[in-house]
Amino acid sequence: MTAPSDPARAHSFNTAAAQYAANRPSYPPALFDAVEELAGRPLAGARVVDVGAGTGIATALLHDRGADVLAVEPGEGMAAQFRRGHPGIPLVRGTGDALPLATSSADLLTYAQAWHWTDPARSVPEALRVLRPGGALALWWNITPLDIPWHVEQAMRIESRFGLHSGGPAPVAPAVEQQGRGARAAEADPTGRLTFTSRTVRWSRRVPVDTHLANLASHSLFLVHGAESSAAFLAEERRHLLGTFPDGTVEETYDVDLVVATTPGTGNRNPHGA
Repeated sequence: MTAPSDPARAHSFNTAAAQYAANRPSYPPALFDAVEELAGRPLAGARVVDVGAGTGIATALLHDRGADVLAVEPGEGMAAQFRRGHPGIPLVRGTGDALPLATSSADLLTYAQAWHWTDPARSVPEALRVLRPGGALALWWNITPLDIPWHVEQAMRIESRFGLHSGGPAPVAPAVEQQGRGARAAEADPTGRLTFTSRTVRWSRRVPVDTHLANLASHSLFLVHGAESSAAFLAEERRHLLGTFPDGTVEETYDVDLVVATTPGTGNRNPHGA
């Protein structure tokens, strides 16, 4: 996981918020079915706080499932893009390490592609403080699976060009970051205060090659290396991709790694309970 003290990586997204919103993959309905199952309650009517909301990709989907959702986002650029794209969803500035929320005020805390930017020594106690009895903490990441040959080949090219980086759970699918997938819960809470249940949901999307490349370019690994270095790699990557997908449409496959922990209590059946 990325060290929480890596400010360049953590803040790099603010310069590419519109690109992030336009090109990043979403999440399948089956993911939210799994969240409901593992959390033991429906999203409809639940008070949900989506932390590290970014441009609102997951937040909007939670809202569409009927959740009473509040977004928390630290980055100025990402927050501005969120407000442009989702003016009807409330957002506050803050981080998972110091949530600007009242104690026992949420039924569910969600982190979509965001928990690895926190310090669990702070974010775990904060989650336990903010959740109501019987509430749940749900963390997930879109992981590029490496049982598909072209994904493996691309991951090797990225590693060869940029080296093995320390960023969150496989944002651009380097093979080394797949090794610890079975230990996701231990990574999420190294203190052992929470007991997680895990689920993997596979899905795919078909996008133009330009969208795929723009998605890659919106990851912190590329952003911190600078436009010139990234552009050279992406130009070469376009040639590789068109060799595999001559019609210019790339089929991206993802495994959503989901872990959910529930807090003691029976309050999870009442979305407005104390």
